Amino acid sequence: MTLSTSPAQREFPRQFLSQDLDLGNWDAIEPYFNQLVDSPVDSQQQLEDWMMKLSELSAAIGEEASLRYIRMTCNTDDPELEAAYLHYVQEVLPNCEPLFFELSKKFLAAPGRGDLPQERYEVYTRNRQNDVELFRQENIALQTEDETLSQQYQKMCGEQTAQFDGREHTIPQLVKYLEETDREKRRAAWKAATSRQLQDRAAMEDIFDRMLELRHQMAVNAGFSNFIDYQFRRLGRFDYTPEDCEMFHSAVEKVIRPIRKKLLEKRKEKLGLEKLCPWDLQVDPEGRMPLRPFGSSEELVSGTDQIFAAVDPSFSSDFNVLRTKELLDLDSRKGKAPGGYQSTLDEARLPFIFMNATGRNQDVFTLLHEGGHAFHALAYRDEPLHSYRNAPIEFCEVASMGMEMMACEKLESFYNESDAQRARESHLEDIIMLLPWIMRVDAYQHWLYKNPGHTRQQRAEKWLELEKRFADELDWPELPEIRECSWMTKLHFFCVPLYYIEYGIAQLGALQLWVRYLADASDAVRRYREGLALGNSRPLPELFETAGLRFAFDEEMLRPLATELENQLAVN
Repeated sequence: MTLSTSPAQREFPRQFLSQDLDLGNWDAIEPYFNQLVDSPVDSQQQLEDWMMKLSELSAAIGEEASLRYIRMTCNTDDPELEAAYLHYVQEVLPNCEPLFFELSKKFLAAPGRGDLPQERYEVYTRNRQNDVELFRQENIALQTEDETLSQQYQKMCGEQTAQFDGREHTIPQLVKYLEETDREKRRAAWKAATSRQLQDRAAMEDIFDRMLELRHQMAVNAGFSNFIDYQFRRLGRFDYTPEDCEMFHSAVEKVIRPIRKKLLEKRKEKLGLEKLCPWDLQVDPEGRMPLRPFGSSEELVSGTDQIFAAVDPSFSSDFNVLRTKELLDLDSRKGKAPGGYQSTLDEARLPFIFMNATGRNQDVFTLLHEGGHAFHALAYRDEPLHSYRNAPIEFCEVASMGMEMMACEKLESFYNESDAQRARESHLEDIIMLLPWIMRVDAYQHWLYKNPGHTRQQRAEKWLELEKRFADELDWPELPEIRECSWMTKLHFFCVPLYYIEYGIAQLGALQLWVRYLADASDAVRRYREGLALGNSRPLPELFETAGLRFAFDEEMLRPLATELENQLAVN
């Protein structure tokens, strides 16, 4: 992997920072903050020059944090990489926070701000105001501890392995056995993985209990009564409320859950079972062998590149940037953190993709998903302001989920016509299954943070209550205790609190994009790219609008999209 470049190789050379600045050394970084604190910002030109210097500094610090996080998650069993990441989280970033706060205040008070073009800097100004209103010095130590606990959780997950079929497997490697037609093999694989995860239950609950305390205290310190209201502001959710999320929960319960129930009934009938168990949800109900689209990460990359080219040649060109610069770590292995993500190297303005591929159809869609995030990062890389080289999460996920939806029409590089249709239908079914799960996770998080001080038993009971609301009950003859704590295997609860409803909002945007793509592929791709290129320079509803989509997630928006899914799947 090529994760950093020498000063001479930088595509975007530094103008403000020293070319060889040691970003791991606070004493080396601090003078640049002080220089910005002391610089005049009396005129528009002075202020814009100052903003570009701040942009360069924040990008360099952000990239250093990303590099250390990437290296740590790729090798959770390397103590030096763990120490380097924790040093940055515990020693460098906490020193940056109060000075970034001072610089946000300086911007808002700058005499030259009144002469800035309002439309260009509308979002920038709003975000700086939000930073100032939320900042509390006493929260820095709490945020640092929260980050440290998050790293401990990921390390714990990365170390989980289980013996199965005569050899040691990581938990992601065991998941593929849930697609096997041999039910006993599926059950045994599920039990092996779940038994191992349960061994860490108490330790994970200890971590989460402390996280709940920290997060509630952060909210109180910032003047909020609960972490939900605080985190909504912290995540920049300016365009919807917790009440809107609850409305979305109800809409999915009303519109999507009945479709999900039909799919599960059909699955049960085709499998010839009286009841479905947790290990019966990923096997092909027709009894066909699992889709195994690739045998190596090289095959995964090559086939996915062909899909991107089929959607639009420009996406293959973008993906080639990651391939040639070795910005991919795709294989599952021991000592690697779970899940998948795309992380942007802010100074190089390049995306990096991390995942745990094991040869499954789902791995193809994971790379398509993270590829969408990568194309987003590349679309706005020429934006000079670091603050605009990102986007609201709800639209970031449109970039990734939208790519999945367009790409699911172009799977022939991995499959024959019949298997491509099977993979496509599986993806559409996954959306039906996923939306209630998203609502369950979000509703659970709302409850967790509205009820600080709850007991572990109350937490377990609430998770089971939401299972009845958003899912159809399964039979759990093995390890029934995992049922009440299965939420612990979802990284988001620990590492990115309240980050999950975005997937639901974005899924509706992605479904709209898919409908547009089926009607006019070239226009859909054009509008999609136009939306991505805006980065974070415009408010969230305008990003949706530019991409040809409507920002809404109520029953009125949901019902016609659900009908399209039903028609495509011939559910009735």
